[in-house]
Amino acid sequence: MKLLITGAAGFIGSNFVFYSLDKHPDYKIVGYDALTYAGNLETLKPAMENSNFKFVKGDISDRESVFDLFEKEQFDLVINFAAESHVDRSIEDPGVFLQTNVIGTQVLMDAFRKFGGIRYHQVSTDEVYGDLPLDNPHAFFTETTPITASSPYSASKAAADLLVMAYHRTYQIPVTISRCSNNYGPYQFPEKLIPLMIARALEDKSLPVYGTGENVRDWLYVEDHCRAIDQIIHNGEVGEIFNIGGHNERTNLEVVKTLLNLLNKPQSLIHFVADRKGHDLRYAIDPSKIHSELGWLPTTNFEEGMKKTINWYLENREWWEKIISGEYQEYYKKMYGGGYADL
Repeated sequence: MKLLITGAAGFIGSNFVFYSLDKHPDYKIVGYDALTYAGNLETLKPAMENSNFKFVKGDISDRESVFDLFEKEQFDLVINFAAESHVDRSIEDPGVFLQTNVIGTQVLMDAFRKFGGIRYHQVSTDEVYGDLPLDNPHAFFTETTPITASSPYSASKAAADLLVMAYHRTYQIPVTISRCSNNYGPYQFPEKLIPLMIARALEDKSLPVYGTGENVRDWLYVEDHCRAIDQIIHNGEVGEIFNIGGHNERTNLEVVKTLLNLLNKPQSLIHFVADRKGHDLRYAIDPSKIHSELGWLPTTNFEEGMKKTINWYLENREWWEKIISGEYQEYYKKMYGGGYADL
């Protein structure tokens, strides 16, 4: 079996590379990534030592590059993690998100349509559903919740999902889609909430929290997410959408206070800032479908996951300190002379 994992040098993509190499030691895996600011090739160092893995630099919206890759490798499974995913950045520059998340998905689907395969899987987000009210804790996103995107990022992911399902209906391409809640864990780029707060707290810097910090997110440990996707691509019914949730709802303020307590840092570091434009109030996923059909449930509760995550960032300071300083980008030049040749 040969897998293509796009966005392989990013947070969730790299974790899925490691998970798949361990779970399926006989699979051949190709990682594909444009190595933009959030793609860190150093993350994949452990995978590079495995003869069943190779990395190819490329942009999913580059039709010629993608088609050449599909023709050469003849993939059985394609899992698309590649995406621009930071809401704040999408508010500043929506065009980049449309190019990668929509056009890139179209290019991958066209390549899959031409060269074939067993399954194409689109990794999406619960943000395509918009948000839920704070005063109704019994309301949850299900797979039939209408799409109501709130940001350019979520709109681009919603458009990609609709495109994938249209290709399934029009061209009978075997697809599945998963929509997950907020992920956290090792190798997350330190512009996201949890790693950003960990890094700043360790340096005793102020921790910026939007508004009053009452916005609620459902937190999913990244390894649980990887297990869910593995179940879907091997056992999920073609044409289906699966919600992947962590059953770990917390306000942003609770998240920040939790990590401060675990780091033995004072809550006086918290600094409230102006709220994000169009900030969604609450995300909460009902994962009943993936549980009933595939037997998946998250196994990592929030407290355990936070301890694991904080320990990882403490033990791997060099990794994220290079990112904060910008030094991590020098690794590409060191390894490939600035040329980024295929490995």
